[in-house]
Amino acid sequence: MVVSIYNKLSSGSIQPPPFGANCSYKVEQHEFDDNNESGYLARWFDGNMESINEYHREFSRKAFVNPKFLRMEFLKNENLNQVANVVKFHKLERFVKLSGNIYPDLVKVFLTNMWIDDEVIYSQAKGMDMAITDEIWLSVAGLRDAGTIVSRVNVAELGGFDKAQFFKACLRNPYSSIRSYLVGGLSVIPRLENYIVIWLLKPRGFNHVVLTEDDLILMYCLINKIKVNWVSVIKE
Repeated sequence: MVVSIYNKLSSGSIQPPPFGANCSYKVEQHEFDDNNESGYLARWFDGNMESINEYHREFSRKAFVNPKFLRMEFLKNENLNQVANVVKFHKLERFVKLSGNIYPDLVKVFLTNMWIDDEVIYSQAKGMDMAITDEIWLSVAGLRDAGTIVSRVNVAELGGFDKAQFFKACLRNPYSSIRSYLVGGLSVIPRLENYIVIWLLKPRGFNHVVLTEDDLILMYCLINKIKVNWVSVIKE
């Protein structure tokens, strides 16, 4: 997502947003040697020493979760039309198919410089201002910032969601007793829905074996075709 936005801005296919005085950086310029790490980071951060120091403190050693994608052709070829129809209903087709070259350093620079103002995500890389606006969500990911915002706080509004009952309904053997909420017991369709949730919509770098309540809520919304604000889910 970040790389797609950066490439579009670089090519000029979308225009960078206007930034007010409260959204700009005051950059202290330094001389750097391009052949070492300092020079490399100086180019990415446009000489901003405060951001470079923040990068070293918070992001330089963090593990990067490689993004996944889903081929709609695979669902068609394997006769998994139920999953394909769910993806189409939620208008997630373009988003789940996003793929391409991966630049972990660019993502870390984006996160280092990131701030949020009025629910719009802003950042900067190589002196280029970026904002993930409603237009960007739509043009890059095919998603609209609209629909129900779901979480454990408003789970009662989802129309009959019960964590244990829903999990049992997703199992290969729905009559088995529940000792833990493990992914391994899921039948094929819920397993693919789980993949969409934990690897595409809300990716995490740990504990993919156990289903959290948030995972089950989003799976419930996918399967029951509840119109969710997926932009809000991804932002979170």
